[in-house]
Amino acid sequence: MDCKERILSNEYADGVIDFPIERIVREGDDVCYIPLDERYSVAYINRQLAPGFEESSFQYGYTPKLYGLMQMEEGIGYGGAVFDPSSLIASGIRQLQGPPLNLRGNGVIVGIIDTGIDYANEAFLDVNGESRILAIWDQTIQDGIPPEGFFFGSQYLREDINTALQTENPLQVVPVQDPLRHGTIMAGIAAGSLVNGGSTYIGAAPEAEIVVVKLKEAKEYLREYYFVPDRVPAYEETDIMLGIAYVNKFAIEFRRPVVICLGLGTNIGDHAGNSMLGRYLSKVALQRSRAVIICGGNEGIANHHFTWDFRQEINGESIKNAEVRVGEGEKGFLLEFWGNAPDTYNISVRSPGGETIPPIRLGVEEINTYEFIFENTIVSIQSTLVEAGSGEQFIRFRFREPTPGIWNFQVQRLGEVYNGRFHMWLPVTAFMSSNTFFLEASPDTTLTEPSNAEEVITVSNYNHVNNSFYLESGRGYSRTNMIRPDLAAPGVNVPTLYGNRTGSSLAAAITAGGVAQFLQWAVVERNSPLADTREVRNFLIKGARRQAGLNYPNQEWGFGALNVYGIFEELTGNNR
Repeated sequence: MDCKERILSNEYADGVIDFPIERIVREGDDVCYIPLDERYSVAYINRQLAPGFEESSFQYGYTPKLYGLMQMEEGIGYGGAVFDPSSLIASGIRQLQGPPLNLRGNGVIVGIIDTGIDYANEAFLDVNGESRILAIWDQTIQDGIPPEGFFFGSQYLREDINTALQTENPLQVVPVQDPLRHGTIMAGIAAGSLVNGGSTYIGAAPEAEIVVVKLKEAKEYLREYYFVPDRVPAYEETDIMLGIAYVNKFAIEFRRPVVICLGLGTNIGDHAGNSMLGRYLSKVALQRSRAVIICGGNEGIANHHFTWDFRQEINGESIKNAEVRVGEGEKGFLLEFWGNAPDTYNISVRSPGGETIPPIRLGVEEINTYEFIFENTIVSIQSTLVEAGSGEQFIRFRFREPTPGIWNFQVQRLGEVYNGRFHMWLPVTAFMSSNTFFLEASPDTTLTEPSNAEEVITVSNYNHVNNSFYLESGRGYSRTNMIRPDLAAPGVNVPTLYGNRTGSSLAAAITAGGVAQFLQWAVVERNSPLADTREVRNFLIKGARRQAGLNYPNQEWGFGALNVYGIFEELTGNNR
C-alpha cells in the first residue's frame, strides 16, 4: 500500500509520536508517517505488526483519543427575518465593528476544524459575490489533490470555490458539504459576512478570511474500542492535529495572524492538558500571531465525573466508594481513574450481582482482563503507577456488555496522604449509548479535553439574556487546579445560520471572532505586532465583564464574561 491507502485503511493503526520518528523507522517497514513539526508526527502502522489494545503492554499517550461534537441543541424559536445581534453586543463585539475602530477581522484568518462548510451560503461571500474562504481541506474526499505533504483528502482553494460558485451546480466542481451543519454554524458565528446590511445575518469578524478542515470519521477499530454508538460522529486526535498543522501553515504562507477554533471535546485524558493534542495546541498557541480557542464542553451536569479528597476525612477513613449506575442496553464503556502523585491507591470492583475484582494496585504498565462467572461482562483493566504523559497514577477500565445496575469501585489509599485527591471520568454524553452515570457526581472539573491545555484560551458558556451561567456548561478548574476556564461567552439561544442554538461550541466561535477583531488591531494594524495566545488571553481577561458579588477567578466564569470592547476601555483608562 502507498501512504494514502495506509492512512485510510482500517487495517492500519494510527498513532501520535512525540519524538523524531526517523530514528525508529527503517527502510522497508510497513509504516508511513506525516511530520507535523520537528517533534510531532502522525504514524500509520500495519495492525498485524502492531500489538493490539487488549493484548499488549499499555502505551496510553500514543493511541489516538476520539473527540465528539459539543452538540448544539435547538434554542427557543428558530430565528426570523431580522437578525438578533444581542449575543454579539453582550460580548462587546458589535460595538467594535463600526467607527471609529472598524474591527471586522480584516487581514486575519479564522481556522475552523470541524464537520465541513456550506461554502455557497451567502454568509461566506464578500460584497462582490466571491468567496471569503481561502481554502478547504476535505479529509473525506479522496479523488482530488490533497494538500502538499498530507497525502489524503482533497484541497480546494479560493479560485476553485469561486469557479464552482459561477456554475449551476457548484458541488460538481467543489463537492464539499456539511450535512451535520456544525462546521457551518461555527464558521458563520465566528466570521459570517454582513448579509443585507446586518439585518439578516452578521458574524463576529465579517471581513476575516476562513480556512476550513472537514475532518474524516474515526476508523472503525477505534470506534469499536471506545464503544462509540452507531451514527454518532467521532473524530481522531490524529486527524485533528493534522488539521491544526494545515491551518497553521497559512500564518506563514500568507503572513497573517491565525485564529484556530475547536468545538470538539472528550473526557478521555488527564484533564490537565497533557494529551498529545493538548501539548501540540499549546505549542502552536505560543507562536507569534496565533490564537487558539477551545470550547469547554457540555458535561457540567452529565454526572460523568467523580472526585474525592481523603484529606477531608475527619476520622481518617482510608476507603471511598464510587458507584456507577449502568443503564439497560449499555454495550460498553470506558472509565478512567487519575490519582495525583505521590499518593498511591488500589481499587477493587464489585458487580451488581456481587462478584468482585480483587484490589488493583498500581505498578509498572500492565493489563489484565476479568470475565465474570454469573454475569456476561468482561472488564479489561490497564494501569500504571506513573503515566508517561502526565506523570500521574492512572487506571482505565474497559467494560464490555456490562450488567445493568450499580457497579461499586472501592478506592483505598495506601500509606500517607499528601495530595489526597483522585478523579474518575466516564465518556462524554455523545459517546454513551444509555443512561450510565455516577450516583455521587461532581459538576466541577468537567471541562472536556483539550480545553485544559496550558496555553489555549478556554471558554465556558452562559445565557447572555439573563446573565446566568449555563448549567450544562463544563466547569473548572483543571485536575491540577490550573485556572480554567479563562472566560465565559454567550452559548445559549444564540442566532446561527440555521436558527437559534445552544451549546459550548457557540461560545468558542463567538470568542474566536472577537479574537480576530483584536488581532486585526494588534497585529494587522501593528499596535502589538508580536501578539500570541498568552497575550491575547490577558487582554481578554483585562476587558472581561465581572459581576458584583462574585469572586474571580472562579470555576464557572473564569475571569468573567467576554467583552472585547472592554479591552479598549481598559487601554483608554475608561474602566478605572
